[in-house]
This record gives sequence, C-alpha cells and structure tokens, in this order.
Amino acid sequence: MEIRRPNDSEYQKILLLTPQAIHDGTMGGSVPTDVKVKQLVEPLLEKGSYYLIATEDGTLMGWILIGSSKDQFTEKAYGFIYELFVMEEFRGKGISKKLMATATEDFERDGYLEARLSVYAGNQAIKLYEKMGYKNRTITMSMPIKSKSKLK
Repeated sequence: MEIRRPNDSEYQKILLLTPQAIHDGTMGGSVPTDVKVKQLVEPLLEKGSYYLIATEDGTLMGWILIGSSKDQFTEKAYGFIYELFVMEEFRGKGISKKLMATATEDFERDGYLEARLSVYAGNQAIKLYEKMGYKNRTITMSMPIKSKSKLK
C-alpha cells in the first residue's frame, strides 16, 4: 500500500466520491451535491489543506483530507483532519489507521502540538480514533424543533 498525494485524475475521482463519503460520515444525514462538495473543499485546499490517498496497484482505496485550524479561544494552530474515507470494499484492512498515522507524521513535521477532528456520534470510526489517542474535547448537541409555536 502506498500513501501519497493524489494526481489530478485521482483528485477528480475523490471529488466524485466525496458525496458518498460525507453520507457515510454523517451516518446518512447528508448527501451534498457536487457543487456543495466543491464549495466545502476548494477553500480548504486554497488555505493549504491537502489530500493523502491510499493506493495499491493503481487502485484508489481511500483518502484523508488534512490541514490546520486555530483554536477560537487561544489562537493556537493545530492540525485538523477534515475528512477520512475508505471505500467499503477495502474497509477492515488497516487503511484508515495508516492514513491517520501518516497525517500525524505530517502534523508533527509541520510543528503542530495537537491534532483534532470532528466525528458524528455513533460512527464506528470513533473506536479507531480513541485507540489512536483522540479524546472528546467538545460535544455538539442537537434537538429537532417541530414547531416554533410550541416554544411560546
């Protein structure tokens, strides 16, 4: 297995598959359009984020989108994992772990002292993240609102 940055055709394939990746990552809660995917991804890439892909014999198996962000309170920069996806037929083979480890190496090389990510509650990837040392930092909660009139 090789972990590297994608070429242009691999990048285009990632963009085509990203709606499925987001669907899976949000536990079926979202299926963005191709236009929305570009609106989400292009600003990240313009600010220096980049993809790493896992391939074997020319087959794209998965990817990770990494970059940086700043803590809103301390202004300290940290490495951030924006997306991690392994295609269904390649899951359970350690690809996510290898992509995460490579991302961590890149963060360390770039001088970050911390890495962060966001994950939907119930996502099986949480187990991997915890094994790698990630811990809950913040929790975002939601509640469906059926009707505004009930709040009065």
